[in-house]
Amino acid sequence: MREGIRAFLSYFSLCSQTHLSLFKLNMNILVTGANGQLGNEMRIVSKNTTDHYIFTDVNQVEGLETTYLDITDMDAIRKMVKENDVKAIVNCAAWTNVDACETDEKLATLAEKLNAEAPENLAKAMKEVEGLLIQISTDYVFGKEPYNVPCNPDQKGTPTGVYGTTKLHGEQKIMATGCDYVIIRTAWLYSEFGKNFCKTMLNLTATKPQLKVVFDQCGTPTYALDLANAIITILDKVKAAQSKDEYVGVYHFSNEGVCSWYDFTQMIARIAGHTECDIQPCYSSEYPSPVTRPAYSVLDKRTIKETFGVKVPYWVDSLVKCIANLKEAK
Repeated sequence: MREGIRAFLSYFSLCSQTHLSLFKLNMNILVTGANGQLGNEMRIVSKNTTDHYIFTDVNQVEGLETTYLDITDMDAIRKMVKENDVKAIVNCAAWTNVDACETDEKLATLAEKLNAEAPENLAKAMKEVEGLLIQISTDYVFGKEPYNVPCNPDQKGTPTGVYGTTKLHGEQKIMATGCDYVIIRTAWLYSEFGKNFCKTMLNLTATKPQLKVVFDQCGTPTYALDLANAIITILDKVKAAQSKDEYVGVYHFSNEGVCSWYDFTQMIARIAGHTECDIQPCYSSEYPSPVTRPAYSVLDKRTIKETFGVKVPYWVDSLVKCIANLKEAK
């Protein structure tokens, strides 16, 4: 009799553990800003996972399955989370028109709403269901204080303008909710999708006889596909953990290496074979801007590599892949 009870309990325990493992292996994940650069890359990498992804945006794009969601609407977020049993949100949505924020008060207010208040809404929604929020932030939270060493995640934010300030506010509001979060600051994002520096320079170096590009702003380009893969790695790591507490925090991700915008442009032209364009270096002061951009946007990525085992490719290697994909898509 006792042997029978032990066997039953052993079987029950095994079934429970198997059920728990299956639950951890599959998660419903909401992606906001799904039609932007990073959102589109998330669509690609999500196909290699067992999770169920819900891609949302306020803008509809022909050929892309997109669920409408206004992340400034708390009730709409709660409804979406409840109806789809969402356990994680990846927030790729943001207001990113840096110069416009400085010159238009209404747009500055909109930036605060999208970059600070909306992430707070998402954080509250995840707090209510004990879920995880992955928030994408920016190197623009730094820059006011001069430095020439890579910025670490614990470094105090000193934004130079409205955009960076609103993104820093977003980080602070998320933390204040007490939700489980992973904030990832990134820089110089580019991809095959949307408007970005890489695609702009591919066009200009192919059509202009001469270009001037600033050389006194340094950082590291980030291929959005690499960032998307890092996010998948983070989600997998958190899912497998007994507790999310050890992973909560602020992290940095960009590709490896350092270059100026001038170096970036030279490499874009070289890889693309645009040898006719004469690319010359210039100072930032030659192109006045409403906002002072960070002069040194190199991010220290040690914690994201050590905590999650994220692999970070060299920026030139990733640029080669992106340009090859763009050529293939033509």
